[in-house]
Amino acid sequence: DNYTRTESPVHIEFVQNFYLKVYRNGYVFAREEEQPYCPKCKRFLPDRFIQGTCPKCGYPDAYGDQCPACGSPLDPKELQHPRCSICGEPPEFRTTKNWYFDLPQFADKLKNYVESNWRLPENARNFSLKLLREGLKPRSLTRDISWGIPAPFPGSQGKTIYVWMEAVLGYISATIEYWRLKGEEERWREYWFNGARTVFFIGKDNIPFHVLILPALLMASEEGYELPWTVSSTEFLMFEGKKFSKSQRIGVWIDEALEMFPVDYWRYTLLSIRPELRDTNFTWEIFLEKVNADLNDTLGNLVHRTLTFICRYFQCQIPKPGETSEYDRQMLGEVEKAKEEFTRLLSELRIQQAVQTVMELARKANKYFNDKAPWKAVSTRRDEASTTLYVAAQAVAALSAMLEPLTPETAASIRGMLNLSLEEALKEAPAGRGIVKPKPLFRKISMQEVCLLYTSPSPRDLSTSRMPSSA
Repeated sequence: DNYTRTESPVHIEFVQNFYLKVYRNGYVFAREEEQPYCPKCKRFLPDRFIQGTCPKCGYPDAYGDQCPACGSPLDPKELQHPRCSICGEPPEFRTTKNWYFDLPQFADKLKNYVESNWRLPENARNFSLKLLREGLKPRSLTRDISWGIPAPFPGSQGKTIYVWMEAVLGYISATIEYWRLKGEEERWREYWFNGARTVFFIGKDNIPFHVLILPALLMASEEGYELPWTVSSTEFLMFEGKKFSKSQRIGVWIDEALEMFPVDYWRYTLLSIRPELRDTNFTWEIFLEKVNADLNDTLGNLVHRTLTFICRYFQCQIPKPGETSEYDRQMLGEVEKAKEEFTRLLSELRIQQAVQTVMELARKANKYFNDKAPWKAVSTRRDEASTTLYVAAQAVAALSAMLEPLTPETAASIRGMLNLSLEEALKEAPAGRGIVKPKPLFRKISMQEVCLLYTSPSPRDLSTSRMPSSA
């Protein structure tokens, strides 16, 4: 619930003090080397300001520090056909002095950390071990640029800390800043020295910085920091088969998205296709399917007809169950099983599968409702109908609790209609509890509507070239 930036004075102070400790511990050294320099721009080029062809995978737009396609760490000298990202001219290499973090000193400790941390996802573990097998190299700490945090090392005047080597320390400085604002100066230590678990949500191109470099820096401080508990490192999300691009206007930006459709439509769709094991592709056809079939026809239908029947036949009160059949008990068992499975998957950060567990429960509950047909039973077998609706209400309550971390607005709407708190929804929708007459949670959308909204001019004068391929 706190937002800060790495320009914060707290961050600058922390980074300088941190790296001075690492320097004094013997893990920082200086050496002269050749760095890319653009004679046209008259400046040394930081790693992200030089691009070229990756020598390992052939990607034509790799950066001087890393290839975004294969994720391999790079040195600017390794790039084939290098060019200045600002003017496009080829750079020359000039000798300059810089300071380095001696990452190879931590190779054995990092190998043990990665191999023993069973919580790491497969892509993070395998890629990190691959880098360790290939051999770690010292990581440059300083740059010849005017902006950034001034380097604190003796003789490093005019140098600044390389942004990616100070940004990972922002997690700690943000915690310090938060508790300073609260007036509890030392509380930040609870998060970094007393067994707290830190989880980092990153793209796969950030694996080296969070699984190797950040842990190594924490080790190098020799202060006893807790190492990252795990990372949730996703593969890439594509847009209609293309890479998201700000410059080429490929993609949907969040302000545009929220002008088009409610936020939970986006939350559900993106979490359900979250690229946890492989690259995934967002298309408008997938978006329509997730909203219309999953949210509206499956989840929304179950909630609306369950609560509508309770209001119509039981005076808007969750009915007391009669004698339960094997099918009723089986359905209640499915509810408990889904809650346990959801909790397990969420704790393992397998969010896409957690979403699938939610929708699978909704499908089973819909089938149960159809099979039991309470609209037929209510006139002649009222006890049976009351049991069916009681069981269906338990499924709806469980779904509202499971949806809380996924689609919180939808979850709150369902609990509002059930007249339940989150704590109650996690346990039971009690018989006799009065509910609110339901309103539809979702509505169906069409490709025609998507095309109209997606191509309408916005304050940024969007181009009609962004029309979905299916239009």
